[in-house]
Amino acid sequence: MSQGATSEDAASGWAGTKAPSLAEIEALADAAFAALPEEFRRLCAGVRIHVDDFPDEETLTEMGCESEFDLLGLFRGVGLAQGGEWATGQMPNAVWLYRRPLLDYWAEHDETLGHLVTHVLVHEIGHHFGLSDDDMTALEAAADAIEAPGR
Repeated sequence: MSQGATSEDAASGWAGTKAPSLAEIEALADAAFAALPEEFRRLCAGVRIHVDDFPDEETLTEMGCESEFDLLGLFRGVGLAQGGEWATGQMPNAVWLYRRPLLDYWAEHDETLGHLVTHVLVHEIGHHFGLSDDDMTALEAAADAIEAPGR
């Protein structure tokens, strides 16, 4: 704290602040997506981005999660690496971001919420591409260079 500032001064900036809503996390995700390179976004045509508070019970069981806080995001669908073909009756390719686990992770780490949302979004879309972890790291670095909002 700077000299002359009190703990009351520091607290007053947070006194009226609420945790970001589903819509606010979705806005961060939309801004992060818009900041990604055009060729990356073009290959994501048809991939929907959803934000929920938590994964549903079926997802938690399927992913082997011990807690509803274990999963920050998830890609579901038939990715480009598997041919990307959409079949009748199949749900569209989608990325889910989970608000409460994201906020919990954010509270425990030293990074901005915008950076975290971008990181998880790029990671999950990377699964759509069938990318390796090294490929995803390079894409995240490109997104960082653009300086996504909230960072």
